Amino acid sequence: MQQEALGMIETRGLIGAIEAADAMVKAANVSLIGTEKIGSGLVTVMVRGDVGAVKAAVDAGVSAANSVGEVVSNYVIPRPHTEVEGLLPKSE
Repeated sequence: MQQEALGMIETRGLIGAIEAADAMVKAANVSLIGTEKIGSGLVTVMVRGDVGAVKAAVDAGVSAANSVGEVVSNYVIPRPHTEVEGLLPKSE
């Protein structure tokens, strides 16, 4: 994971998740690492990058997603443990 921060936004519905992802990668120097469809319409979008960039990206993503849908939760983990890697989608 190279000590990069991990940012996550969970939305209710795909449109909000797409809007969040678009805003996050446009707002800061972060990499989109994937999405997770949880069920009941919940979709989580995840990004990686420097802590400041991830925080800025998540803030922008939350704002954008709220404009078209519902944000359920958002969180930034500044330095996730290396064992968390197995839970994340494989980045390309």
